[in-house]
Amino acid sequence: MITGFWYPRTAGGRSSLIPAPPWHYSGDLLTIEYRTDPARVRELLPEPLDLAPEDPGAVALIWADWQSCSASGEELLDPVRAQYKEAFAVVRCSYRGRTYSRCVYIWVDKDFAVARGIHQGYPKKLGSIHLTRPHPYGPAPRIEAGARFGATLAAADRRLAQAVVTLTEPAGNNGFVNAHPMAHHRWLPSIDKGGGLALDELIESGAAAAEGGTPWRGVADLELFEAPTEELARLEIREPIGAYYRQVGVVWDGGTLLEAKERS
Repeated sequence: MITGFWYPRTAGGRSSLIPAPPWHYSGDLLTIEYRTDPARVRELLPEPLDLAPEDPGAVALIWADWQSCSASGEELLDPVRAQYKEAFAVVRCSYRGRTYSRCVYIWVDKDFAVARGIHQGYPKKLGSIHLTRPHPYGPAPRIEAGARFGATLAAADRRLAQAVVTLTEPAGNNGFVNAHPMAHHRWLPSIDKGGGLALDELIESGAAAAEGGTPWRGVADLELFEAPTEELARLEIREPIGAYYRQVGVVWDGGTLLEAKERS
């Protein structure tokens, strides 16, 4: 009998790249929000999605440093299976009168995170992601007013984004762009040449449970860079909105099918 949640599926099931949900996450989030040309957001929204009715050009660029595990928690004692970093761009969109968040670009530094993204509808690619970690001793910043955090993103040997955030004061939240349920597509091209999509689903997902520390507001210096195989820089910075730092715990345990197109 072949078992395992994901490839490779084997008789023992231990080789599966990712375990079955629920997936548990503990992490540090550095979020920078800004406004871009709404037309640049619109071009990233496939039907039947449309622009959010309010602040349609709002973007969140988020760096995250995660520890993650399955329900057993065993990965936490084998850290190579638990720790990874990611950077992702989120916009907002509208579907049947409801506002959703949507991840339009995302880079991670571990293969298991890519596989989870395929299942969840996140468009994950491999990249090099770094962000400053807080620590109560030595030269690392504390989470307090005046603390400075740096973050960088690169892929295919090219730097795509860099930022410095200086914390100023506690805040009531860590931004609004990534504060809605996610509306993602799960796509899989047909194996038949010219056969279109064998899987074409619009799904909704979000946290099954979440907790977090006090969010901190800050000011950000953010730069985006052109690259031959990436288009993040098309979401050009027109106006800063805000920057935030927060430590969170999240559980992801599946989603809901909104629409599915039959294969023609």
